Amino acid sequence: LKLRPISFSNNSCYLPPLRCPAVARLEPRDGNPESYLIHGGRTPNNELSAALYILSVESRGCNRKLTLCCQEKDLAGELPSARYGHTASVVYSRGKRACVLFGGRSYQPPGQRTTETWNSVVDCPPQVFLVDLEYGCCSAHYLPELSDGQSFHLALNRGDSVYLLGGHTLSSDTRPPRLLRLRVELLLGSPKLSCEVLDNGLSITSAIATRLGSGHEYVILGGYQADQQKQLQCSSVVLDDAGIRIEPREEPPWSGEICGSRIWFGGSLGKGGALVAVPAEGNPAPADAFYLYQVNFEQEGGSEDILQGYSQESTDMEDSTPLEDSEELYFGREPHELEMMNSDGEGDTYNEEDEEDESKTGYWIRCCVGCQVDGNTWEPFYSTELTRPAMIFCSRGEGGHWVHAQCME
Repeated sequence: LKLRPISFSNNSCYLPPLRCPAVARLEPRDGNPESYLIHGGRTPNNELSAALYILSVESRGCNRKLTLCCQEKDLAGELPSARYGHTASVVYSRGKRACVLFGGRSYQPPGQRTTETWNSVVDCPPQVFLVDLEYGCCSAHYLPELSDGQSFHLALNRGDSVYLLGGHTLSSDTRPPRLLRLRVELLLGSPKLSCEVLDNGLSITSAIATRLGSGHEYVILGGYQADQQKQLQCSSVVLDDAGIRIEPREEPPWSGEICGSRIWFGGSLGKGGALVAVPAEGNPAPADAFYLYQVNFEQEGGSEDILQGYSQESTDMEDSTPLEDSEELYFGREPHELEMMNSDGEGDTYNEEDEEDESKTGYWIRCCVGCQVDGNTWEPFYSTELTRPAMIFCSRGEGGHWVHAQCME
């Protein structure tokens, strides 16, 4: 598992560290590069976000350092409220595309919150939000088949259809074996939405969906079938013109740490692979907070470009080890780039000259005249600071500058 340095371009907006946002992939189109939609999520201050961000690759340096561009999309119309644990999907119809947001949880309305229930969450209303990705116009739709809110479900899309699988309903504390098919027709004037209830769903939450091949075949693994009861079985899901097919699939030989842990989480690696993490336990406590495992599902003749499925991680068990904040995003490389990186065997050699001047981009210990951060005695301010203080871009002054989070007014 290799980590690569990533920075944001100067024209990027600030992207807060988000836990359990809804993430959807936008395929390259009309000269626009591959990008990701990120909506909602919980911030380190336990606030909920209602913003929609578009994240894309701006450039790749010769040392394989990625520069990302993040822009916040201006939304208008019937806006979805701040939430987390929901899903975002991109549908294509009549030459157009739109984003479908559904489910999630939010805090109780301000008038109903008390000191004792300040952080209590409730199911979001069972509305379907449609976002025009060109103009940012939002519309909310009520469908009679959607009677309960749900969160931490899976959303798999093909063409103009989105399949909603599993999920947890907070009001009844149940995980019904739910399977819904949303169909979106992007007609001139106003879109047309319909919903169909199917009877071959799965009772599962917080699962991982990884895509096989270039078609619409997925493997579903991970997740929970009850509180603190992991779902160790795996399933194969195929989306085609006839609909959806779900069949049991042989699970990999899980390790003892995975079988014995109360919680697990992870994400898709593409090509039928997934990354799974479980908390490390022992006395004395291990140096590493988590054990990481790579799970692979082989496919005959599989060397094709892979797209990803997305899932949400549940935070139902408040007494468990907290999950880290952001879902990881994977920006694929072209085959010729991979060949160039691995052809001479020097792709992983560190070259100090390749690094950018960190006095202009990235992190440094002294950020401004009034900086009081001591790298030797520094204590984390955000949960994502890890070993270095988090930097925030301040727009004051000519061209702006980076400062430590603790030094911001």
